[in-house]
Amino acid sequence: MASFKPKKEHRFSFGLWCTANRGRDPFGEETRARLDPITNIKELGKRNVYGFNYHDDDLIPFGANLQLRNKIIKQTKQVMKDYNIVCSMATTNLFYHRIFKDGAFTSHDPKVRAFALQKVMKNMDLGAEFGANTYVFWGGREGAEVDAAKTPEEAIKRYRECMNFLCAYSRKQGYKFRFAIEPKPNEPRGDIYFATAGHVLAFIETLDYPDMVGVNPEIEHSRMAGLNTYHDFAQAMEAGKLYHVDLGAQKPNRFDQDLRFGSEDIKETFFVVKLLEDNNWAGTRNFDEHPYRSEDEKGVWNFVEGSMKTYLILWDKVNQFNKDKKIQQILKDIHGSDPALEGIMKHFSSEGADKLRKQAFDPMAISKKRLPYEELDQRVQELLMGVH
Repeated sequence: MASFKPKKEHRFSFGLWCTANRGRDPFGEETRARLDPITNIKELGKRNVYGFNYHDDDLIPFGANLQLRNKIIKQTKQVMKDYNIVCSMATTNLFYHRIFKDGAFTSHDPKVRAFALQKVMKNMDLGAEFGANTYVFWGGREGAEVDAAKTPEEAIKRYRECMNFLCAYSRKQGYKFRFAIEPKPNEPRGDIYFATAGHVLAFIETLDYPDMVGVNPEIEHSRMAGLNTYHDFAQAMEAGKLYHVDLGAQKPNRFDQDLRFGSEDIKETFFVVKLLEDNNWAGTRNFDEHPYRSEDEKGVWNFVEGSMKTYLILWDKVNQFNKDKKIQQILKDIHGSDPALEGIMKHFSSEGADKLRKQAFDPMAISKKRLPYEELDQRVQELLMGVH
């Protein structure tokens, strides 16, 4: 890993919308020329990227006829073969067209909801044909600015109906998709219904097929809400629901900046990498981010290479952390162990409860145990700064 050169086995992936981003924002027009999807996949493959992700409209223009659709599908399969790159995730654009101006799955209009389901089913068919095993749902328009216009309980009910329908469709077709819902607190809507990983985890348990559905947390979206991304990812992982991740960077409590991975809050980002690698997480290390608006085409590929290199550098730092004798000694010292008490607390029993009620504790003595967190944090800081 010392060379920090990406390899296919590192399982890096990028959304086609990331590298194809033309630099447009609400205050300015595009600054880069359009990058066609076939060239996009080819350039990713040339850089040892493991997989690409796509929205239906990233690959096949909205409203394309059958002839154009078939041509693009054929070209995509060929470039996947030529450059040894897989389609690791598929998703549907349910936010750009004006039909979705007030939501897709949560729209008041049943025709809009039906069209959204149709659009997803067609792209699920295509994603399965490409071999994708994860399907992500980001409800960018599933929200509100005017609370009097739409009640959250009705919107959530409609979203549930759509997810149940699509889970059943996937099962009927024999697809192997794992669905992942992507939380975000706001933007482009004033408020979005599934704002955090916790909201999504609670919602999943109300579905007909909860085992099929997990979470796709994104670094930027967690930080937009002022949350700790490391904790967000960890809660989804502990629940067995970390089905996909989106990596990038973000200043807290701002608009969705989609900055290059690792360019903000290096310590929190380090712990995200540590979480994924220490647990041998099986998913792709997916980047959902945009090159700076000031960049040209060359800068786009610098951005791709930089994201992967930063991840590999942080992974190397994780290995250093795990081998650092002083850090490991501190961790050993602060992690207490009492098998007898832990055995009682692990599972409730009447006998265990009685023992615990009678147990003698000395709170003052227990509280005197030293917790050298300042030293631990300083050593982590120095490790990340390359001092040792």
